[in-house]
Amino acid sequence: MERVCAFDSAPEPAGPSAPLPHPRFLPPRGGRFTMTMKSLLRRPADALLGPVMGSVMSVRTRSRQVVLTFDDGPLPGSTEPLATVLADHNAQATFFMLLTRARRSPGLVRNLLQAGHEVALHGLDHRRVTTLPRHDLAPWLRDARAELEDIAGVPVRWFRPPHGAQSPRSRLAASAAGLTTVLWSGTTWDWKDVSHEERVARAMRDAVPGAILLAHDGAADASDLATEEAVGGVDKVALLSEVLTGLEERDLSAVSLGTALTAGTPVRRLSFSH
Repeated sequence: MERVCAFDSAPEPAGPSAPLPHPRFLPPRGGRFTMTMKSLLRRPADALLGPVMGSVMSVRTRSRQVVLTFDDGPLPGSTEPLATVLADHNAQATFFMLLTRARRSPGLVRNLLQAGHEVALHGLDHRRVTTLPRHDLAPWLRDARAELEDIAGVPVRWFRPPHGAQSPRSRLAASAAGLTTVLWSGTTWDWKDVSHEERVARAMRDAVPGAILLAHDGAADASDLATEEAVGGVDKVALLSEVLTGLEERDLSAVSLGTALTAGTPVRRLSFSH
């Protein structure tokens, strides 16, 4: 789930250009200084293309809100217990749904909406959009959005590509389909083979005002054309409960993306990976 080529779209003040250090004076490849130099070199392109090609990574806000998002559902037996935990903590979330899953559980989709949550598109299935033939991209997105709207009975405006993988072409195709691409700035690591304690620690480290946290209520499989197996044995209910309690202790509230944007503005960054 790691992404590459992600950097802030906020423009930096203009200033005189300076010669770059000779490579022999740089630290080993991949060092902190090298990565900083790469980010600085990309700033001009980011400032130019970010507003057009950037994906929403977080929310610039003065409110003490964290955007909680779930991918790969809805999944009966998993989504409902998570929704109960959300209700217990008076929390909201945005659910990025696979159409393959929403078709099987239309009632669950509508129940989430009635509980105050937000429905968004994760894809017609779980294939990486970067692997789709060029001529399939637009109908894949357009048709999936239309059918999910029919199931939910509300407009669908957000899209998160499976694995966060996208190309400039797929990013433009999403816009043409009337969708705003949303990625994330933090994660619960519920997709990674680490301990429960590490998952909680990672989520709390990333939980700052305006952060968009990635979690999963479902697990894509072969029926969704997924090519990777989900990590098993994750107690998602306990994880969510502990994360929400941690947010409350920091005077932070979990909300949907739509709610966060009523009092904030989207932070867009360029992010492309395969």
